[in-house]
Amino acid sequence: MSFLKLDGVTKTFGGLTAVNAVDLTVEKGQIYSLIGPNGAGKTTLFNLISSIFPVSAGRITFDGQDITRTPTHAMAGLGMARTFQNLAVFKHETVVNNILVGLHSSLRTDLFSAAIFWGRARREEIRARERAEEIIEFLEIEDLRDLPVGTLSYGQQKRVELGRALAVDPKLLLLDEMVSGMNQEEREEIGRFVLDLKEELGMTVFMVEHDMGIVMDISDRVCVMHHGSKIAEGTPAEVSADPVVIEAYLGSRSRAA
Repeated sequence: MSFLKLDGVTKTFGGLTAVNAVDLTVEKGQIYSLIGPNGAGKTTLFNLISSIFPVSAGRITFDGQDITRTPTHAMAGLGMARTFQNLAVFKHETVVNNILVGLHSSLRTDLFSAAIFWGRARREEIRARERAEEIIEFLEIEDLRDLPVGTLSYGQQKRVELGRALAVDPKLLLLDEMVSGMNQEEREEIGRFVLDLKEELGMTVFMVEHDMGIVMDISDRVCVMHHGSKIAEGTPAEVSADPVVIEAYLGSRSRAA
């Protein structure tokens, strides 16, 4: 059974078709990348998968369940988390508090227990803080844990956003242009973290990415979109050699350079 499957997924905005009958399959434990020129529909497709936009037509299944009409707030409970192309962090809060926000969906304490901070509420709080520290250690940001996120570099803030997504303990992690705006060292570090998520934690990662170096180095499968449609899919080697892809995406970047 496919872990994430899109069948004929379409999104229209008035007379504009932003995503046109896209079929794709992501298998459990894969790093799957979605590439294409600006305006190809990549982030819109992510917004459909995470239910930020309603699907106009087609079907999305995740871990054996039809999630086509599932509300956005239920996605974390199903085991899906994501980062955003534009930073979505609480800049006045500390690193550790930003990550704790991601753990909120896993808390089950009733209002009375939470008010007196006893029993289950106390145990959940202790476990949440332990989990936050594990994520901070994994992302190698121990020295930043008590700093307001707004005082950090852009690359460090993106790492915090990744940590908050990991706090959901997702089965599927959606990364929307995770390394955009980072320097070479920061990009390599994020690539290493993503590989560790797959190899050490068995996590499935679905990336929208423009950095072709990272895509080709760490992806198991790559899907290419152009003008809202899927034009190619395969291994990194297959996609990079596809003449349709070279013309629509890779070749256009080479000519622009």
